[in-house]
Amino acid sequence: MAIFARSKRSDRFLTLGFLATMMAIGSSSATVPLAAQTLRSTPWGDPDLQGVWLSNSATPLERPKALEGKPFLTDEELTELKKRAARLFEADGNSDFAGGDNVFLAALANADVFKNPNATGGAVEMIAREFDNRTSLIVDPPDGKIPALTPEAQRKQTAAQAAVGRAPAGPEDLNNALRCITFGVPRLGGNYGVGIYGYYQIVQTPGDVVLIMEAIHDARIIPLDGRPHLPQSIRQWNGDSRGRWEGRTLVVETTNFSAKSNFMGSADNLSLVERFTRVAPDMINYEITLSDSKTWTKSWSAAIRLKQTQDKIYEFACHEGNSDVMHGMLAWARGDEQAVEEAAKPGSK
Repeated sequence: MAIFARSKRSDRFLTLGFLATMMAIGSSSATVPLAAQTLRSTPWGDPDLQGVWLSNSATPLERPKALEGKPFLTDEELTELKKRAARLFEADGNSDFAGGDNVFLAALANADVFKNPNATGGAVEMIAREFDNRTSLIVDPPDGKIPALTPEAQRKQTAAQAAVGRAPAGPEDLNNALRCITFGVPRLGGNYGVGIYGYYQIVQTPGDVVLIMEAIHDARIIPLDGRPHLPQSIRQWNGDSRGRWEGRTLVVETTNFSAKSNFMGSADNLSLVERFTRVAPDMINYEITLSDSKTWTKSWSAAIRLKQTQDKIYEFACHEGNSDVMHGMLAWARGDEQAVEEAAKPGSK
């Protein structure tokens, strides 16, 4: 399946291969550098986080096996990794689109060319990915790995894997992203490697913060007035968020996810804490901690850097229902079933 999106940024026309729903990021408390104390505030006195921000880190979510026990690269190793990535994805036109962690992993493996087994052809342009010395976005556990799944989550994962490739009976059998309902909360954004997945806009008022994602145009309105969370009986696709300021850090706690939500197998039992700290005029440290005793054996945290950009947020051509693609997928499924039925008839070749 492919999503076609025209970017109003003058240098990009994107044919986007749709990527599977991904993962999240985490949190440990951040120390605000002294330089950040001079950052501007809003007219009503809150730290100013407003603007358009881009997530385009090449750092993988989990630390690769080849880098076990090594949380940071040396400057020499980083320079070499950048050279390899430039050869693969800038100078060489034979590499496929590299979403997720694949830019980093291909450079680490020093591959001659990157080939994606899921590639369907067509021109794909990736946003520029930025390398730094980190070897994983996960900062806790210290090994840079997602904690083990619980037995219950392992059973769910096995069932989900068994369903891969099974023809959908109807729209309800397809995930929320394919139906253009939501890509979920939280998101890694630019780690998909496509510009529109990495753009965030933050808008502030005296009593609320609004987080806008370019992809599917999700807008999370987060109250800051100390109101309690919704009753447990009320569940929402992206949960129920409440924010507060801890010094110059915006802390957002989200609960009440729907049972139909899905973040790496976690749904209604997910508890999410996000921290946004502007550490420089052009950078926000975005940290996330995820807890779900039904999914992971312990909570885990990760962090990414959001860089300010002068790009604008534009319309994302994916409306709820995704009817054109939906009709095609369901028509394909029915056609496949009909072919099987025809082949089973007596006398069929």
